[in-house]
Amino acid sequence: MDAFLDTCRRAIGAQHVLTDAQDTAPYLTDWRRRFTGKAFAVLKPGSTQEVAAIVKLCNEYKVPVVPQGGNTGLVLGSIPDDSGSAIVLSLTRLNQIREVDTINNTMTVEAGCILKHIQHAASDAGRLFPLSLAAEGSCTIGGNLSSNAGGTAVLRYGNTRELCLGLEVVTPQGEIWNGLRGLRKDNTGYDLRDLYIGAEGTLGIITAAVLKLYPQPKAQLTALAALRTPNDALHLLTLTQAHCGSALTGFELMSGFCISLVTKHFPTMRLPFAEPHTQYALLELSDNESEEHVQAMLEHVIGAALQQDVIQDAIVARSIAQSKSIWDFREHIPLAQAIEGKNIKHDVSLPISRIGDFISTTDQLLQQAFPGARMVTFGHLGDGNLHYNVAHPEQESDTTFLEKQSAVNRVVHDSVHQHGGSISAEHGLGALKRTEILRYKSDVEMNLMRTIKQALDPLNLMNPGKVI
Repeated sequence: MDAFLDTCRRAIGAQHVLTDAQDTAPYLTDWRRRFTGKAFAVLKPGSTQEVAAIVKLCNEYKVPVVPQGGNTGLVLGSIPDDSGSAIVLSLTRLNQIREVDTINNTMTVEAGCILKHIQHAASDAGRLFPLSLAAEGSCTIGGNLSSNAGGTAVLRYGNTRELCLGLEVVTPQGEIWNGLRGLRKDNTGYDLRDLYIGAEGTLGIITAAVLKLYPQPKAQLTALAALRTPNDALHLLTLTQAHCGSALTGFELMSGFCISLVTKHFPTMRLPFAEPHTQYALLELSDNESEEHVQAMLEHVIGAALQQDVIQDAIVARSIAQSKSIWDFREHIPLAQAIEGKNIKHDVSLPISRIGDFISTTDQLLQQAFPGARMVTFGHLGDGNLHYNVAHPEQESDTTFLEKQSAVNRVVHDSVHQHGGSISAEHGLGALKRTEILRYKSDVEMNLMRTIKQALDPLNLMNPGKVI
């Protein structure tokens, strides 16, 4: 491959072709540090044209390409396999915000832009880009689009797919499709944009996007409610939607065990309730009228929920600092999990109405099969997305419990399927769930996906071994 690498060096600059083990190592291990792949080079192009040049060379030399953004994925979607035959194509140098259009309420950004930087650029322009997730300080918008990331504001604004109007894509043949159209309506044939969003780099490489912006809310208010059961949380969700409509921006469910892990491993964080409860719901309202208006809405909902015995207690944040402390409990759950030990993660979605039944049924099935297993259940209840994680029994090591991962997955995923859900809500399939999905998708659906893959990437060079 010396000739290939020499040509790559001429195309993008020798300093951006990494081959030494010390230089390539950060690009080869996944975010959770469970797997390390191999690549004979990491290439870091600095423009769409350079990406296209590299992909053309990969076509010529039949070199597989693994696109990578911030490498924050959880399903091995941006990590090469252990064959060492692929290159990693890092897009982090494509980090320019090309345009902000406050009249059209759009922003055109390159794929390597960090999500947090996009949020700040929108804010500087007096606008809101609502995508928000735990890794926003390091994940890139290209990765968000490739995995159709969700986050905490999907209830009001939708997944990343709903926040994107147009794309620029380098095809598997090294051609550039410029679909950077800031149009809300464009009914001129197949929606190519939606093919690439959520495809995890298997159909082409997203290099830029036109994103939707929104007016900044005049007020945001957060509340934390204590409840008995997930079904009570669903009742509260319905009640809040009826009273607040689209002002409800976020609705998160957290089990009492999740919060106990947070307070155990972060003792300075204390719940604002006199006693622990079995479930908690975090509500966030955003309003374009006034702080007084949103506060009145939220207090009315809390009062009605208390009167109807839907919730047991609640606190409404009175300041930005109080609101942040409430969100901190939600955001510290994954950190507390990691300190407690390795666990078996599930990112699932279900019809919202069936979440309570799913949790009670699946908890029972897991206890029968794996006595003492501890369920760390939290997630975006408002859009039906649960992070249904299973921690090792206290008397068993996490390493021993991880050996049962396939069996645990079978119980959880079969239950998800029986409740009409999906085994991947916002993390994607990557390599981790590529085989697992065959149990739950029909042959017709899988064959349609394979037909699209074969038509667009006949040499199977785009992120091979991922999704299908």
